[in-house]
Amino acid sequence: MAAISLGIGEPRHATPSLVLDALSKNFDALSAYPPTAGDPSFRQSCAAWVKRRYGVDLDEKTQVLPVNGSREALFSIAQTIVGASADAWVMCPNPFYQIYEGAALLSGAKPYFIPNLPNQNFAMDWDSVPAEVWKKTQLVFACSPSNPTGAVMPLQEWKKLFAWSDQYGFLIASDECYSEIYFRDEPPLGGLEAAHRLGRKDFKNLISFTSLSKRSNMPGMRSGFVAGDANVMKQYLLYRTYHGSAMSGMVQKASIAAWNDETHVIENRAMYRDKFAQVMPVLSPHLDVQLPDAAFYLWAGVPGGDDVAFARDLYAQYNVTVLPGSYLAREFNGHNPGKGRIRMALVAQTQQCLEAAQRIVQFVQSNSF
Repeated sequence: MAAISLGIGEPRHATPSLVLDALSKNFDALSAYPPTAGDPSFRQSCAAWVKRRYGVDLDEKTQVLPVNGSREALFSIAQTIVGASADAWVMCPNPFYQIYEGAALLSGAKPYFIPNLPNQNFAMDWDSVPAEVWKKTQLVFACSPSNPTGAVMPLQEWKKLFAWSDQYGFLIASDECYSEIYFRDEPPLGGLEAAHRLGRKDFKNLISFTSLSKRSNMPGMRSGFVAGDANVMKQYLLYRTYHGSAMSGMVQKASIAAWNDETHVIENRAMYRDKFAQVMPVLSPHLDVQLPDAAFYLWAGVPGGDDVAFARDLYAQYNVTVLPGSYLAREFNGHNPGKGRIRMALVAQTQQCLEAAQRIVQFVQSNSF
């Protein structure tokens, strides 16, 4: 049987034609070095999107910067912010996107892993962090909607995190690359929006990371932007000037076309909603799995509790690839919160995802756990 991969979160829906058209019309931009701060028209389009999406006003001159995808930016912000102290902590969700850990370690800090709470919609257990750790924390990675759980942080959780940031002075880096793929009527709350609702109009110690990879099916273009606290953005721009990470003018033009259009985003979201609507009834009687708030992952508990063996044997017997949940987390304080779960990325076309789900059911039914 043909291989089906649900392992990597790489969008496989078609890139919008308006993006391809904009690329083809702007080859002349390759003849000039792009400024690190980006073209004013790019920053304006990003600020306008934030206003439409979240109702938040940004100064595009001081609060918006282009980045080459959120991954590059999430790594480099740690190198910008974290000081030389060997005692510094960088907080990460657990399970988590592996860039957070690498960014922490290569900045000279130690990662502190905060487990999610399955019985509370996979909310982060911020209250479990000791005061002595908060005191030495310089950066907190928040991911909402979450990879891999799909959970969205509510306003009260943001309020709590802002209060700790005010008390201890750390920066919050809000990874929001899945914000436009959601399954409820209300779009996910963003960090800047949460700050605005709570009267934090200067976005003190907060920056958000947004990408076109998932929103517009453009993972190969490596295009996104960072927005928030103007003081942090000034420091980050200086770092990026030395870092050599300016976005190509050609890519900026294509990105403007994407940020200015919502039709393709609505169509993309509808495809994911239809896909999940077909796959969930197949899997839910056989795995511990629920429809997430957002993102394109299913975070499923497996029978028997051995996620590594489940993923290995599923691949061997039915040629379907999933990720063991324990690989996406770290054992911390004696517990790995990914253990006993698998992550399925429903990024392939609907029929492939449905075929994979049916094979998973056959695998569960044909094995004793």
